[in-house]
Amino acid sequence: MNGRHTLRDKTAIVGVGATPYYRRGQSVPQTPMELAGKAVLAALDDAGLTVDDLDGFALYSMGFDTSLFAQWLGVPDVRFTAMLTGGGGGAAGSVGLASAAIVSGMAECVVSVMTLQQAGNRFGASYAPRGSGGAAYSAPPSPEGNFTQPSGLMGPGQMFAVLAQRHMHLYGTTREHFCEVAMSTRANAIRRAGSLMQEPLTREQYFEARMISDPLCLYDFCLECDGAVAVVTTSIERARDLRHPPAVVMASAHGGHGRWGQAITWMGMPDEYFASSGHRPVARRLYEMAGVGPQDVDVALLYDHFSPMVVMQLEDYGFCGIGEGGAFVGDGNIRWPDGSLPVNTHGGNLSEAYIIGMTHVMEAVEQVRGTAVNQVAGAEVALATGGPASIPTSALLLRKES
Repeated sequence: MNGRHTLRDKTAIVGVGATPYYRRGQSVPQTPMELAGKAVLAALDDAGLTVDDLDGFALYSMGFDTSLFAQWLGVPDVRFTAMLTGGGGGAAGSVGLASAAIVSGMAECVVSVMTLQQAGNRFGASYAPRGSGGAAYSAPPSPEGNFTQPSGLMGPGQMFAVLAQRHMHLYGTTREHFCEVAMSTRANAIRRAGSLMQEPLTREQYFEARMISDPLCLYDFCLECDGAVAVVTTSIERARDLRHPPAVVMASAHGGHGRWGQAITWMGMPDEYFASSGHRPVARRLYEMAGVGPQDVDVALLYDHFSPMVVMQLEDYGFCGIGEGGAFVGDGNIRWPDGSLPVNTHGGNLSEAYIIGMTHVMEAVEQVRGTAVNQVAGAEVALATGGPASIPTSALLLRKES
């Protein structure tokens, strides 16, 4: 792939901002738009910019009303708005949208933001009967649901449990490996004052926790919480004149294999795709655009809505062989600070906060800046991913400027 015709090294993330993270529903009486606004203003301030500099929005996972938000913020001239379809798979990809807008000349300064407030709703109630408590997200009846729901495939937890079971069957992956993901992630989170989870997690606690959807227990699930995170992207030339060293966008990719589709509700895929994170096509294009490989990545921020998906992403991004993710994790490779590839140094969706993946992008920026709480020594290149979920999944490679 010719770098002249890609995003490689042409843009950078220059500002990051976040609200406090709240237990589910405890951000009230703030509104989701207020939370988003606070995160955006914090990110602009971090960059040394103001609302007057902002001219674009790159969103994902349903987003929100950009016209109202721009008016509320006081953005003088909106030149670009875009949104990736799907759910949590778009976090890293939203920065790719921002970079594409800047490289094409459609915008100069673009914010990617995610806000989440679950005061009256829970993702676990998505498939509850309409009209029941907490069922505001409920989907209408569908032909697919008529087949999957009677089998107990009611929500993401049950659906990803099936993927995990298949991986265990094919490759000998065990719950011990999932436990290691949960424990190492928690160990990272408790060093950060803003994390929702502040107590260590032991092996005994993990295996004594209630089973929710075999093999996934309580600690294999991400947190439901409230908050907002924003990142600001601009051209590499402009980035060099701003407050912090630029987090250079080496590459961004999103999409996935057509056979993956809406994987959490379609159970008819071949094992090659089903017992995976669905990220392999994205990983190939990401590395090709950046001109690097997995051996060049110093820290990985892997979307961890469920702990087994970290194991599968390690395989799909080439850090170990297919089927070897469990052993890779079990050998301590993802632990900070001594593992060969520290993973989710911020605590991830499992233990810091679940803001649908945007915390992973923020941590990637802090790692290449050299300002992370759990800083990886000498980190030059950081990988952040969005998903696994239905298409699109996405990924982002950031680097420290030489």
